[in-house]
Amino acid sequence: MSNRPEAHQVRAARPRSGPASPLDPLAALGQIVDAAREFGRIYQTEHTARARIKAYAETEVARIRAAEAVLRDYFEKVFAERRSNFEEMFSRLDTALEQRDGTTINSVLRGIVDIARSSPLADLGDLSQIRAALDDPDQVWEI
Repeated sequence: MSNRPEAHQVRAARPRSGPASPLDPLAALGQIVDAAREFGRIYQTEHTARARIKAYAETEVARIRAAEAVLRDYFEKVFAERRSNFEEMFSRLDTALEQRDGTTINSVLRGIVDIARSSPLADLGDLSQIRAALDDPDQVWEI
């Protein structure tokens, strides 16, 4: 051993410049942490998007079911009214036939044909207006 003071000196390691070596465990851990953070961010974003889509779908399904209920009720009432009108008209026709009243027969037959020609859908009006009403959450449906 030498008694020279320089022989006992320890040199400090110089810090490396540039990216860490792929074999560097700290760099690998950092990459895992970064990847996990990115995964968490993407997962949260996509989870939120799926939740938004699911909520939208549920809202639209509920609106469709509500519109279906309104339309079913409408048709039920319209066809009940039409059935009632036809029953009344045919009853009058029977009476007119029994009485051999040509004028009443003609009028009643014209009424029956007019009712038969009209469509319950025609009474609904412009279907685009109905769609706009269905899209309006503040729309009040009166039946």
